[in-house]
Parts: sequence; structure tokens; C-alpha cells
Amino acid sequence: MKKTCLYTEIFQDENIIAVNKASGISVGGDRWDESKERLDRTLERDYNLSRIFTVHRIDKDTSGLVVFARNRENHRSLSIAFENRQVVKKYIAVVHGRPSWKETVCDLPLVPDGNKKHMTIIDRYQGKESVTRFVLVTCASCKHGNYSVLEAYPQTGRIHQIRVHAASLGHPVVCDNLYGSEKPVFLSSFKRNWRGDPCEEKPLLSRLGLHAMEITLPDVNSGIKFTAPLAKDISSLIKQLEKN
Repeated sequence: MKKTCLYTEIFQDENIIAVNKASGISVGGDRWDESKERLDRTLERDYNLSRIFTVHRIDKDTSGLVVFARNRENHRSLSIAFENRQVVKKYIAVVHGRPSWKETVCDLPLVPDGNKKHMTIIDRYQGKESVTRFVLVTCASCKHGNYSVLEAYPQTGRIHQIRVHAASLGHPVVCDNLYGSEKPVFLSSFKRNWRGDPCEEKPLLSRLGLHAMEITLPDVNSGIKFTAPLAKDISSLIKQLEKN
């Protein structure tokens, strides 16, 4: 199994490479991202491939599961499966606030790259169909701050879809500089009777609190499910939230 600071291998065979991507690296080329380091190019080098085929993407600042095809035939079959919504995707999101619901669906239509900041915006008239199901997992509440952990199941694949839909429900993903606040999450912000030194406290999480955890491919690929374990930072934050 390959493991670097940029990714950890989850699975590979002659058709597919699935990896757990670190936050901070782009999956592939992006006209708005001038970073020289890209996951697709890194995998081509590490696996000695002349070309790897991108099937789907997650945001640069999102960690978690990404599946690549190793040949054109499998790239085509996987791309069709994603387009036809035959792929089940599960994300874990740490968000601000305490939802009043246990489960909800957001279907606000979205327009990617809808303004000068290249943000995805809600447009009820010209937006593309976008659907995300959210399930409340746990929450922590005290006088200093409220945080919750959600499972998110996007049924469509718009850019920043989960982030925009969560924010529209009043629960933006933590450390989101586009749709919420990029302020880091500190233990003192929710732990009851915290008595540490505020001058020395380090944040539990200082990057986008969103992780692509699972992908289940359709029967054409034997119905295989891939799971990407949570990164240490977001895992530690969730464990602390569960204690409160």
C-alpha cells in the first residue's frame, strides 16, 4: 500500500486506483487553481503510468476518497455510472450550529462559478438540479459555540454542492472561507469548563471540515464499496464533539 503526505492508497487493480486524498491538493487541473502539485500527476509518477483518467473530483480543501480509472474503457464505464447517478457517495461534514432536524433534503438549484469569486450560487430559475440528503450524527452545544457532525449524501455532483447546501440550511461547514467562516475550531469554543491557556491553545481543525468517506460503485464494477478513514485532525475534532 502506497502512503504519502498527499494520499494513502485504498485500492488498486488493473482498472482502478482509489486513494484517500489529503486536504490541500487538487485532484486535477483547474483554471482557477495555479498550484503546480496535482493528485493525478502525482499518481501517474508514483504508479509509473503514462496517463491516469479522472472520473470525478472533490474540492482541493476537502479530504477523502477519490477514484481514478487506469484505462479508457473503465473511465468510460465509470463516467457513465456517475452521470447516471448510479454511484452512492457519503461525506462527513462538521458544521456550525445545531440542526432542528434529524434528517433533511436540500434541493436548491445551483450555478457553479456564479460570481466574481468563482463561488457556486443558488439560482432558482437558471440553476442546475442539485440534491443533497443530510443526516445528523452528533452535536455539541454550550454557551461558547454549537457544532454538529452530519452525513451528507449528494445525489448530484455540482461544484461545492455540499458546502452551499449546508450553508443554505444555516449550518455552514467549519473553516469554510467561501460559504462560512474560515476561523479555526478550538476545543475551548465548545468544551465545558475548559481551563487551558488561551495564548497557547492550538486549533483542533484549521482546514475545511469536509471528508469524502465512502463511494459505492454499481454492479458493473461488482458493487464494490471503498471507505477512506477520517484524517487525524477531523477525527480528533469529532471525538471531542462526541464527548460534549
